[in-house]
Amino acid sequence: MSHRIYLVVLLTSTFFLTACGNTPGQRSLSGGAIGAGAGTVGAILLDANPVAGAIIGGAAGAVTGAATTKKQINIGDIN
Repeated sequence: MSHRIYLVVLLTSTFFLTACGNTPGQRSLSGGAIGAGAGTVGAILLDANPVAGAIIGGAAGAVTGAATTKKQINIGDIN
């Protein structure tokens, strides 16, 4: 049960933190980094392969970062 709570918190916080930056490239890089970290932690919590979690999370974060604009998700400038 506690793994599910951690996973929900992790996924929710990842959604809100995905992709900081001004350009699509910056947002893709930051989203990928945040996604990779979240994927690793999520995989560890679920007793899965952390490398696979990092790859999947990184890819999802990079795509989300590239597909969103600063107006859609903005937590501040990286400069």
